[in-house]
Amino acid sequence: MRRIRVIPALLIKDGGLYKGQRFKDFKYVGDPINAIKIFNDKEVDELCVFDISATTANKAPDYKLIQEFAGECFMPCCYGGGINKLEHAQRIFELGIEKVSISSGAFSNPQLIGQIANQYGASSTVVTIDYKKKIFGKTTVYTHQGSYNTKLTVLEWAKTVENAGAGEIILNSIDKDGLMTGYDLDMIHAVSNSVTIPVIALGGCGTISDMAKAVEQGASAVAAGSTFVFHGKLKGVLINFPTQDELKKELYIP
Repeated sequence: MRRIRVIPALLIKDGGLYKGQRFKDFKYVGDPINAIKIFNDKEVDELCVFDISATTANKAPDYKLIQEFAGECFMPCCYGGGINKLEHAQRIFELGIEKVSISSGAFSNPQLIGQIANQYGASSTVVTIDYKKKIFGKTTVYTHQGSYNTKLTVLEWAKTVENAGAGEIILNSIDKDGLMTGYDLDMIHAVSNSVTIPVIALGGCGTISDMAKAVEQGASAVAAGSTFVFHGKLKGVLINFPTQDELKKELYIP
């Protein structure tokens, strides 16, 4: 029996921990270092940290902050934000981060995927695919924190990044982001059946049951943000994570 990886996704803005809905209305919810310490105690499988201000502000990764994350994080960590050339990834790996995630940088410079994979391995090379539906129902990939429409379909881009050398895809629904009403199961199914690399579902998770449904549709791992930052009907800020027994009930597979 093995349990599916469950990955908290932390959004960093100007050094603070933030949460929003549909890539908008971001609110400060605490200190990311404190959150990492709590997740250490909870024995989290893996952690994703995304700097949502780096790319939109055209800034390089905040290496000082990344070094703090790496020093506190006892579990494997994936960092994304502002990575648009190999030198950025090189320095992040040197600081002790195990994986890097690229999104806007992968679109503007597709060769970057292969460059990172060739030097550090496909398993350390993650591409995050943010996507949403337009008014007339067409679903396309967006970059630059959801502000730029690439006009590429999700399946088209997923196959492209796989062929370029990506070892994992984080599939993130902008329409579902922060709502805690469940993942985009149809898209998870479509992408998981179109590529051979692991697909990590992100965007919309509210319960462990939502995670299990994503796995049923082909997700190799599940990630969530609001679920691990908010608690209760009033959504009070409380860093939390399910117990191993709670996860075992729904997320262990043969």
